Amino acid sequence: MWTIYLKELLELTRDRKTLIFTILIPIFAMPLIFGGFAYVSSNMFKNARTAELRYAIFGQQHAPALAARFGQQGNLRLVPLTDENEIRQAILDERIKFAVVIPPQFDAAVRQQRQATITLHYNSASTVDVTQQRVREVIDGYNASLRQEALSVLKLNPEQLAFALAPVLLEKKSTANQREQMGAVIGGMLPYLLLMVCLTAAMYPAIDMGAGEKERGTLETLLLAPVPRGAIVLAKFLVLFTVGMTSAVLMVGSLAVLLTAFGGSLEGNLAMMVRSITLTDLAMITLMLVPTAAIFASLLLSISIYAKSYKEAAGMITPLMLLTILPIVVAMLPGVELNWLWAMVPLTNVSLAMKELVKGTMDYSMFGVILASTTVIAGALLLLCRWWFKRESVLFRN
Repeated sequence: MWTIYLKELLELTRDRKTLIFTILIPIFAMPLIFGGFAYVSSNMFKNARTAELRYAIFGQQHAPALAARFGQQGNLRLVPLTDENEIRQAILDERIKFAVVIPPQFDAAVRQQRQATITLHYNSASTVDVTQQRVREVIDGYNASLRQEALSVLKLNPEQLAFALAPVLLEKKSTANQREQMGAVIGGMLPYLLLMVCLTAAMYPAIDMGAGEKERGTLETLLLAPVPRGAIVLAKFLVLFTVGMTSAVLMVGSLAVLLTAFGGSLEGNLAMMVRSITLTDLAMITLMLVPTAAIFASLLLSISIYAKSYKEAAGMITPLMLLTILPIVVAMLPGVELNWLWAMVPLTNVSLAMKELVKGTMDYSMFGVILASTTVIAGALLLLCRWWFKRESVLFRN
């Protein structure tokens, strides 16, 4: 068995594609993508909040104070338009980002203390509606000044004025600390990255070990060797397990190095959360990947053994990747928390446990249950793979 294991492992080390998916992507590509995305998205949100926006305003004579507030914003620049009918085309041509139209009856409505309406024209086809947020900040400030002006005639003291403006204040006191709040976001993405790397790293070697050997005609030679078929399956399984686990461990290690090297340059809640993650947490995350890598190795090897050709195996593994994503996404849904029921659901339990470890709220009594349930599933799949390999109708479907 170990001879077959070493032979298969040696052949994989000579394959450039395997080295890329097993070593280069986990060590360099994924951490750089993850860190680069966080850096770029943070800068883009910051720039979107402070970037200069060109706008047009119509009917400013009906609300001079409101028009003056827009003009006082340093990051808003007025672009004159001759007619309201130009607004749509001007936004499409990106000459302006938004336009505000103030109706003629606006001033009279405000003086009579009646609710007035203005119209905002802008392109709302954006995931994060920054334009409306920035316009609303100006309108909210104007509304606050009008409320104070309307209530000042009542000669209220500051306490009475505060009551008139907001009779009841909602004071929020979250029981979750900053690490839990940030960990809920980052901890949801971490299992997706680690599990997908663990799966994709073993995917191409798995296709080669089953369907690839069928195409090359070497499977028959291997079966004629004086080695039990169970040992052959176990050797191939261990190779795939080694590849998947190596990729996952390398990625966890590279993320740890990345956080250690650049964690000090982070600011705010993210920096606090990064400093709170210990080596023990990373070790427990890695430990949970052990039975998960075994599950992936068994499933991939079973599919590859069944496939007639390399092409068929690749096509059959694609649905497996989609089915793998589904339980990981379930762990990100609101209301799905780690409990004794979810601790039995494969992949979802691992994803939830990783999120709890990043948040620092892991119930360690469930950790053993998750490891045990995942290990039992991995063992059952390995037995199924062994039984599958012993069937002539599966090995020689041609």
